[in-house]
Amino acid sequence: MSRKSEPSTVFADAQSAEFLAAAADASQLPNLHGRPEIIVTGRANVGKSSLLNAVLGRRNLLHTSKKPGRTQTLNFYRVGPAPGHLVLVDAPGYGARGRPEWGALFEHYLQTRRELRRVFLLINAAHGLNPADALMLRALDAQLQAAAGKGSGWTLQAVVTKADTWGRLAADVFAHAPTCLPPLVTSVRAHPHFGVDAVRASIVEACALGHAEARVCRTADRR
Repeated sequence: MSRKSEPSTVFADAQSAEFLAAAADASQLPNLHGRPEIIVTGRANVGKSSLLNAVLGRRNLLHTSKKPGRTQTLNFYRVGPAPGHLVLVDAPGYGARGRPEWGALFEHYLQTRRELRRVFLLINAAHGLNPADALMLRALDAQLQAAAGKGSGWTLQAVVTKADTWGRLAADVFAHAPTCLPPLVTSVRAHPHFGVDAVRASIVEACALGHAEARVCRTADRR
C-alpha cells in the first residue's frame, strides 16, 4: 500500500485526547513545547464544542451548552498520546455575547503564538454571515494580507456548521476574506456526521503531519 493511501493515525486514539490548560489572560498561556496548534473561533452558540468533540472522537471532552458564552478562556487540548501530535485551542465566542477581554486575549494569541498554524472560523449555516462574522473575517484577512511575503505562520479557513444546505455562504466568506481557504461544510446534529473527516484532514495538513496522507482515520468516529 502506498503512503498516500495509508490512513493518518493522528486522530486514531480518541481516548488519549486530553484537556491541558485554560488561559484567561496572556500571562496564563501555557508552554506546550512547540507542538503545532490550531485555534477555533466563532459566534457564541455556533456549535463549536459539538463539532470539536466530533473531530476528537469524544462525546463530552468539551462541555456543550445551549447557553451562549459558556467558553470564557482559551482552552488547550492535546491530540494523541503524550506528548501529542498537535494542540487544539478552543476560543471564547465573539459577537453580542462576547467580552472585550476575550477579544484582547484572542488577538494577543494570534500576534504572538509561534506554534499557531491555522485559524478555523465557524459559521452557522442556518444564520449565515452576520456583521460580527464579517468583521472577524475582515480582521483576520487584513492580518494575513499585511503579513504577505513575510510569512504569517498561519492560515485561515471557514467551517460551516449545522449545514444541511449552505447556499451562497462560500461567496460571502470570500467577499470579506479573500485569503480564506475554501470553506469546509459540516453537520454533527445527527448521525451520520458529515464533514468531520475533512476538518481532521485540514488540521493534519495545517500542522504538516503526514503531508502525503489524503485520508484521516475513521476509528475515532466509531468510539
